[in-house]
Amino acid sequence: MAEPEFTATGVRIGKRLRSLTRAGQVRINEGRLELLTSYGSEIDSAPVQAVRASRPWFAPEDRALADLNGKRYSLTLGGHDPAPGEPGPPAARRFIEAVRRASGRGA
Repeated sequence: MAEPEFTATGVRIGKRLRSLTRAGQVRINEGRLELLTSYGSEIDSAPVQAVRASRPWFAPEDRALADLNGKRYSLTLGGHDPAPGEPGPPAARRFIEAVRRASGRGA
């Protein structure tokens, strides 16, 4: 089994105003985006070519939106941002870039 292309743990995953998990996992593996609970059960998954990832307007840098199977999920990936003064992009930006790279839409 190949190494996942992107993995983030401790992710808050929500749908509209409802929180689905506060310590979930987002993974891009073998051409699929998977949203998982903290226990590893699947919330939703889709081929990465069918996923739309973006940043919401007027939101902190740790937030991202993911549209899968006609549903919009809000992701808070802030727990994995680099420490102050450390180089590296915020986790939300890395997630969006990973979705674009895996789907072949460029980075």
